[in-house]
Formats: sequence, C-alpha cells, structure tokens
Amino acid sequence: MSAPRVLFVCTGNLYRSPLAERLLAARLPTARVGSAGTHAVCGPGMDPETRRVLAERGGDGAGFASRQLTPQLVAGADLVLGMERAHREAAVRLHPGALHRAFTLREFVRLATGTKPGAAPATVIAEAAAHRGLAPPVPPAEDEIEDPYGAGADVLRDCAERLDALAAQVARVLDGRG
Repeated sequence: MSAPRVLFVCTGNLYRSPLAERLLAARLPTARVGSAGTHAVCGPGMDPETRRVLAERGGDGAGFASRQLTPQLVAGADLVLGMERAHREAAVRLHPGALHRAFTLREFVRLATGTKPGAAPATVIAEAAAHRGLAPPVPPAEDEIEDPYGAGADVLRDCAERLDALAAQVARVLDGRG
C-alpha cells in the first residue's frame, strides 16, 4: 500500500469528517482521503462556516459534497476513522471485514503513536489493531470528538483545532515517522 486510502466518518458529513478529511489531505498529500456520514444528506457542499474555519487552518473546501456511508466506501478504505465509537461500529456493521482497520480517530492515534519509524501504512494499521486488545480501556469520552452541530463558531473552531492536531499525528504515523 503506497498511498493509503483513509475514510473519515461522522454523522452528517457536514463538520467533523469533512474537516478531518481536508486537514489530513493537506498534511499527507500522498494519501487518498475521503469522508462520509452515517446519516448524511447526499450532495450539499461544505457548510460556509466550516469552509472558513478550514481555510484558517490551511485546508481547502473546494469540490466537497457530503455523502452517505456505504459498504463500498468502507470496503475501499485501508483505514476507517470514526469521530465517535458509534461511527466506527456503523462502518464495521456495513462491512465486517473492516474490523481490524476501523477505529475512532483518537483511538487510532493513541494505538499507532510510537510505531517503529519507517513502517509502511499497512504495518502501522495492523500494529494499531493488534494493540487494541492489549491497551487498557478508556472511557468513551476519550475516544470521541464532540459534534459542533448547532454549537456556534467558537465550538467549531475548537473542534477544528483538535482535528488538526490529530490529523498531524495520523499523517506522521502513516508517513512512517512513528
């Protein structure tokens, strides 16, 4: 796997997963990054405030269209990253073969950080999955990214800041920098 295919999942594919998609794409241009929602309305472009917040962080919202999570999208991804445990579970229900490559975003960062430098993306993903059963459990709140829907611009900016930091960590491990 030279260019990892990463799929971010949230509920509406309006805020969290589009931000994560575009922020990771800016940090890891070799990856093929997409996003989808478990309850998305297909077609709307990026929310205007989300587009502004994304631009402030150096991302590009051009050409974005929200889409519904499908078994085909999950099957086509090397790595599926949900914003909440429910999103990870929805992806695995749609395509059970994704069990060992589906995580919450925060879970993947926690499990993949410290991977041996130089490791290929497939190795990083496999090692993160192997560590899942060995790592102590964490409360659900530690695995989830709060949905900024309806919470205002400041909450959206805080969400984008967290997602940008996590995208930087994902880019680092998938790029072989441990």
